Amino acid sequence: MTQRERIRVAVVGAGHIGRTHALVYQRHPQVDLVAICDVIADKAQALAKEVGAAAFSSVDALLAADLGLDAVSVATKGEENGSEHYAPTMALLRAGIPVLGEKPISNRLAEGREMVAYAQSRHIAYAVNLNHRFTPAAQRAKAWVEQGRLGTLHMINMRMWINNPVESSPWFHLRALHPHSIDVLRYFGGDIARVAAFMAKGANRTIWSNTQVLLQFRSGVIGHLVGSYDAGASYGLEQLEVVGSEGRFVLEDACERLTFYPRSSIEVESYQYLGGMRSFGETFASRIGAFVDQLLAGTPDDAIDGSGLDALKAQEVIEAAISSWQTGSIVTINPEPAKEVRRG
Repeated sequence: MTQRERIRVAVVGAGHIGRTHALVYQRHPQVDLVAICDVIADKAQALAKEVGAAAFSSVDALLAADLGLDAVSVATKGEENGSEHYAPTMALLRAGIPVLGEKPISNRLAEGREMVAYAQSRHIAYAVNLNHRFTPAAQRAKAWVEQGRLGTLHMINMRMWINNPVESSPWFHLRALHPHSIDVLRYFGGDIARVAAFMAKGANRTIWSNTQVLLQFRSGVIGHLVGSYDAGASYGLEQLEVVGSEGRFVLEDACERLTFYPRSSIEVESYQYLGGMRSFGETFASRIGAFVDQLLAGTPDDAIDGSGLDALKAQEVIEAAISSWQTGSIVTINPEPAKEVRRG
């Protein structure tokens, strides 16, 4: 891929998240936001008018307009927040257009595998909005790990919970929320090999709204995920703890607080709001900006950060957790999920 000075972008899905993508693109100095697409024509027209773009009510019509698109955000939703991603993503990939999708990659593994495998086969950049890994605090912590500051890693523990009263499928909490959690765990610990999960329904709930997932990484690191849709906002969104032989760090609420605790000293190193990032809503600009920067730089498709493959591997862990709870067993995860492609 060659370097470029500007790119032309469209957004598919004109809901809240689609609008967020569109506003980020609109403000980016090297992006021309040229189109908004939504199957609800009024929604597409309203957002298109707001950002000064053309409106379309189908991906087929968007592609037929031949706008010279360099990338498209697919910010659709659907059942478990993932059932509507496959069709527009595949249409765009078949047209050779790079895609930045929303999480989960899909709530059906076969679809996720097919999207990733197709993008790989055509060498098309395919990424997913795994925005938690793109915060300045997460990247500072990642540098500590890579520099060996923590020593040999031993444990990685994650808590993510919010108050979400929606009653959907039994697995809504797992599939809709925890692609973020698992991606953060993988960002610091690498691939996950084995999973054992326990779940519970909150008061007056029909879905499995609480979970504890035990994890063994391929490296031998161990850890766990605590997740809930029954926690109040005052508890904080999330907390990540990475423990090594020489120290540990704690990262809170994706971007707000980062603290390093050396093993052999009582002195700690603390940061708040690194890079001026103060809230979760600001993470979209850093993630989308990183995707734009990689496209402008001509980054090879297999070097895209927060890729479709990363999102697929996170979804493999979630499905393994569901299977573990259903069967009462420890589930081993296929190390090469992208090679299993749906046929027909």
